[in-house]
Amino acid sequence: MSRLQKGLTILILLAALGLLSALYLVDRAMNTGLSLDEDGEVLLVSPGLSLAGLVRELAQREILCCPRAFALSARISGAATRIKAGEYLLAPGMTAEDLLRTLVQGDVMVRSFTIIEGWTVMELLKALTGEEALEQDIQENLAGGMESLMDRFGRPGLHPEGQFLPETYHFVRGERVSDVLRRAHVSLQERLERAWQGRASGLPFDTSHEALVLASIVEKETALAAERPVIAGVFVRRLQRRMRLQTDPTVIYGLGADFDGDLTRRHLAADTPYNTYTRAGLPPTPIALPGVDAIAAVMNPEPGDALYFVATGSGDGSHRFSTTLAEHNQAVQDYLRQLRQNRNKP
Repeated sequence: MSRLQKGLTILILLAALGLLSALYLVDRAMNTGLSLDEDGEVLLVSPGLSLAGLVRELAQREILCCPRAFALSARISGAATRIKAGEYLLAPGMTAEDLLRTLVQGDVMVRSFTIIEGWTVMELLKALTGEEALEQDIQENLAGGMESLMDRFGRPGLHPEGQFLPETYHFVRGERVSDVLRRAHVSLQERLERAWQGRASGLPFDTSHEALVLASIVEKETALAAERPVIAGVFVRRLQRRMRLQTDPTVIYGLGADFDGDLTRRHLAADTPYNTYTRAGLPPTPIALPGVDAIAAVMNPEPGDALYFVATGSGDGSHRFSTTLAEHNQAVQDYLRQLRQNRNKP
């Protein structure tokens, strides 16, 4: 072998050793854990963001131990052109290799939004407005009035109160407010129809919408699951006997912004379409978003003789049920006495 050949061989060997050494260092860097807060961190990859831009952000946030190794690995593996835009949750224990795989697979961060039982539709819309990860796309619908919101879901003219099922919904950044609302409305329709098909006989309403209205009242009257069928039974019997419902939450809903938190006799006497003290039957729309338990309670109310109920004042949200007006009046006096005692406690 000539001296030139020996020299070339040595250079090739040195280059191979250098390449192997570089690959080893890259592999070692890619299997090193990311530098993250104990709760993890969020990474937003915008559409069109280049690999260089991504690596620069990761380096500035000191998430990677070796940004150059990350960039080199992405180019060698072909991942550089397959990184997907989106919002990603970087969890403690994740390595640089895990991060690159996550970006290529598009395993974006899934967020959640919970609709609370008993919210009004206005409270729901306000909460959704606060979700910065959602695209706010319903303003033009609301410009025509609250009823116009349901145009978006193929239900023109339908008042949106009560039309969205309280539960937890999942979404990813960039989804629209209307996407969440659509899922909540479809869920409500499905649960309501299922409950309607399994309803008890002899109920004093002809449509599932009327049942939904009563369910919203039950939802606002008690937070205790065990009481919902009992209270539903009271209202069902009152409707069957053509007695007025006389329930405070409907009055409060009808007052709207005029209600200052203190319900008075004047309020009870002020006639609105929702005042069940001045008007017989059900109000024209639900007064809140009822949950599945309230809907189920109305479809299958607990049998009994009670026609009245009032809070016990014991602090646990419970109610006392009465069959006669005399019993109810005594229960009201006991409630007022309990309130005075509570106020006088040190």
